[in-house]
Amino acid sequence: MASTDPSRPNLVLVLTDDQGAWALGCAGDPDLRTPHLDGLAERGVRFTKFFCTSPVCSPARASLLTGQLPSQHGVHDWISYHHAGETGQDFLAGRTQFTEVLAGAGYRLGLSGKWHLGANDVPRPGFVHWYAHESGGGPYYGAPMFRDGVLEHDPRHLTELLAEDACAFVDAEAGRTPEGPEEPFALCLNFTAPHAPWAGQHPERWTDLYRGRELAGCPQPEEWHPWSYLDDGGVPLAAAGDPQESLIGYYASISAVDEAVGQLLGRLERHGLTESTLVVFTSDNGFNCGHHGIWGKGNGTFPQNMYDTSVTVPAIMAQPGRVPGGRTSDALVSAYDFFPTLVEHLGLDHPADPSLPGRSFADILAGGDGAADGGRERVVVFDEYGPVRMIRTREWKYVHRYPHGPHELYDLAGDPGETRNLFGSDEHAGRAADLAAELDRWFARYVEPEHDGARLPVTGSGQRERIRPGTGPGAFAPPYPGVRPVPYPPLGEA
Repeated sequence: MASTDPSRPNLVLVLTDDQGAWALGCAGDPDLRTPHLDGLAERGVRFTKFFCTSPVCSPARASLLTGQLPSQHGVHDWISYHHAGETGQDFLAGRTQFTEVLAGAGYRLGLSGKWHLGANDVPRPGFVHWYAHESGGGPYYGAPMFRDGVLEHDPRHLTELLAEDACAFVDAEAGRTPEGPEEPFALCLNFTAPHAPWAGQHPERWTDLYRGRELAGCPQPEEWHPWSYLDDGGVPLAAAGDPQESLIGYYASISAVDEAVGQLLGRLERHGLTESTLVVFTSDNGFNCGHHGIWGKGNGTFPQNMYDTSVTVPAIMAQPGRVPGGRTSDALVSAYDFFPTLVEHLGLDHPADPSLPGRSFADILAGGDGAADGGRERVVVFDEYGPVRMIRTREWKYVHRYPHGPHELYDLAGDPGETRNLFGSDEHAGRAADLAAELDRWFARYVEPEHDGARLPVTGSGQRERIRPGTGPGAFAPPYPGVRPVPYPPLGEA
């Protein structure tokens, strides 16, 4: 059966798709209804400044699994080809993933949902259950799903299907009778929600929660960001021609996830596994629903943006008895810190890898404030999206775009909304130079040259091939056909 030992807990990782850190009721949105996730936050710790490593799905997921940067594992954009079948390719082949470490420690692994790292039909090592989306997303009804290598098209709503599948996995693991000691399980419940499409994609019991409401938490701007991809009607492409209707669908899809999480938590409680299961809820990357005049994430603009709304994600971690509840932490932590944190909290015998940039924040899970961490305060995080790189401290953010810019500098203490780009001002030239130098040193320390994204033509339109010597430029899709963003201002202008 599953583990009933809190010191060797089961793991449930719930990963959503394109959910901003702001998009939870407990994060302050006045309209969004997420009672089960709000309750999970009350039972654990909610991180208010948890950063993805790249503001787009595939590289962010690859970094969460490996603890590596995109310029180490070589996934720099969302994967647009080699999804399944004869042409399927594993984009992380040869890269150690935390799932493999769990399997080596005796965990039984299950996947319900999105993988989106190539060869999605092929169960990865250690997985005893594999129910994976064929690609990376799409319509919620009749989604193409591989169940242990066999393609299925169930007509029901995908979020409900994934909840049903995940609960069945927990039931099966709880009911197993092993010949030896208890065997913990690790479940990856990877929703495609709240990713587009939105309009007409969700049952009325969820859309009716928001229809006819002002949804004041996400006011739509009078003008769109000048770097946005716009349709013929002057509306961002991601908003599908109707920002209000898309917002209703976005909110509804999150409430659907909340309901699913409630079902799964109830199943853990029914089997007496609540105290012996670490539950993690997070997302691959952030999202803007009108924030900064953008609909979308990092590739909602060109050049790609690094606004906090694009690079911060919700993050809740709970295990009653081991993770003191009712807390929020404003420590700056990143998805590249997740791998070593799991190793420490789960008590896995896995040596630290000096080539990985992350540091464990298990001390925060245990009730600390994050100041210990081996004498290193966690005050700096880094992000990248192809040739766009970011360094962020508590008070400042610097964004560098290779090779020509434009670059950005924000005083987050005085301008938390990132509305005034201070790059190019004489007053802040020294600070910009210092941050740029620190950014350069950090990436120089960790980047694998053959996977370095700083000179790659990553446009946000998709990645077709694994990055290998000689294949870099051809690995990326061209910009969105027939659509051009408004020309961005010259270097130094806001």
